[in-house]
Amino acid sequence: MNIGKTVKISGPLIVAENMADAKMYDVVRVSELGLIGEIIELRGDKASIQVYEETSGLGPGEDVISTGEPLSAELAPGLITGIFDGIQRPLTTLYWNYGERISRGVSVNRLDREKKWHFVPRVRTGDEVGTGDVLGTVQETEIVEHRILVPHGVSGKVASIREGDFTIEDTVAEIATDSGTKPVCMLRKWPVRKGRPYKEKLNPDKPMVTGQRVIDTLFPIAKGGVAAVPGPFGSGKTVVQHQLAKWADADIIVYVGCGERGNEMTDVLNEFPELKDPKTGEPLMKRTVLIANTSDMPVAAREASIYTGITIAEYFRDMGYNVAIMADSTSRWAEALREMSGRLEEMPGDEGYPAYLASRLAEFYERAGIVKLLGTEERVGSVSAIGAVSPPGGDLSEPVSQATLRIVKVFWGLSSSLAYKRHFPAIDWLISYSLYADRMKEWYDEQVGKDFLKYRRFVMTILQEEAALDEIVRLVGMDALSSRDRLVMETAKTIREDYLHQNAFHEVDTYTSMKKQLLMLRLIYEFYRLSEEAVKAYVDLDAILACPFRERIGRAKYIPEEQLSEFEEILRSMASEIKALGQGEENV
Repeated sequence: MNIGKTVKISGPLIVAENMADAKMYDVVRVSELGLIGEIIELRGDKASIQVYEETSGLGPGEDVISTGEPLSAELAPGLITGIFDGIQRPLTTLYWNYGERISRGVSVNRLDREKKWHFVPRVRTGDEVGTGDVLGTVQETEIVEHRILVPHGVSGKVASIREGDFTIEDTVAEIATDSGTKPVCMLRKWPVRKGRPYKEKLNPDKPMVTGQRVIDTLFPIAKGGVAAVPGPFGSGKTVVQHQLAKWADADIIVYVGCGERGNEMTDVLNEFPELKDPKTGEPLMKRTVLIANTSDMPVAAREASIYTGITIAEYFRDMGYNVAIMADSTSRWAEALREMSGRLEEMPGDEGYPAYLASRLAEFYERAGIVKLLGTEERVGSVSAIGAVSPPGGDLSEPVSQATLRIVKVFWGLSSSLAYKRHFPAIDWLISYSLYADRMKEWYDEQVGKDFLKYRRFVMTILQEEAALDEIVRLVGMDALSSRDRLVMETAKTIREDYLHQNAFHEVDTYTSMKKQLLMLRLIYEFYRLSEEAVKAYVDLDAILACPFRERIGRAKYIPEEQLSEFEEILRSMASEIKALGQGEENV
């Protein structure tokens, strides 16, 4: 075993010599403290190492020992409800063992080696199995069934398998392969920088329903899709991600707090155990994995946290689950890349970011997707990635935002002006887009209704027309507009205030099913159509706007899911009130 010696220390970057036998991305231990680091550059026998812990007090001549293994995630029962740092150390265990501050060089098991889990076999002795097949299951929480798969590179006949209570390192089965009998335990290790294999990547064609109207109607994300949420400070990026974590149609949530403020991560850690999973009534935490890497933690660990999160997401995908990973925020991750690149003295790109920023972002987002899984059974799983971007000053022309936009297919652009008007979610409908909507037409037609996409086009058209008319209104006032243009402005106001605005803290309004969204859109569409016909028949627009049904449209979003029949009643009263106005005009 070669022992290298440090020759240079620059913050989290250490250069060590006598490292000719080391390999790229090997994990190393630095000094007698045993600080964890990872080799990120090799030149001759010198290795540049990013250290995931504080390096103050180190000097030249410190020992550097390579473990010979890449940075890997431990994957087994015990991940769900876990709270980990960027390199998957369990923060709860560290707190109980070492107090409020993480001591340097501490070494703890990432997953509990002593807890026993009840393993139930899914196959019998003598069955043929291959990589990715389900050997058995463990009920990890009330919500999540953890499926133990045949490890990668293993296939053959099941020599033995048994039911019972085991730790994650105990042998639960033996598989007879061509090269001998392989014992199988519940624990797996996987290099975080390497994507987990699958049979085939599929085209995403089903939406991940979030219950947020502006997202589901105007800018939907597909299961296995990728989305970016850029926005300036205070525009509600974190609240949008919280809403998605709570309500999105995903089986498992992986939330990565990458370089965020400590108080924001504290809010997440306090809120998630309190939030109830809407499908089961159990705490949301029972299907969630949290990775907390706050801005005061060592900067190099931010880079690892994103990869750790996506590796855990892929592991649950391989079980056949739909997983959503929230990365908050990729800008802080890119800043960590920039700092390490600067210390390596690499040639800087735009605004000091490394030239490989775009390719690293693409590496992360391309690991999302909906895939056919390995194994003899036909199974499908997905990872949907949603990354928050925090551009300085809200400037979307900066490199991280631009590099992200070239990769993602959904862009939810948050607007500070909407946030200042207390319009949440503050997703700006004029700059946001989704490239999945047309691809999911068949699903909408079958599962929601044939008219849904027609109503969606209507809403987009009205909002675009309002933007064009807004300039005229500012110059000469609303009274200068024709009755038809005034109706467009009033309809757009209804869309904005009564449909797109959503209260995350209201028990009914916080989530809207696709069926209710269709009914709300139909109300607004019929309001516009009937009013336009009445205006053409010379009915006074002000009289229409003064009708009682207007207020009922405004309050429709508070109708509970079990009382959706009220929408028909509102439609009938709207039609009769507008018709009565038309008859009044004829009598005159």
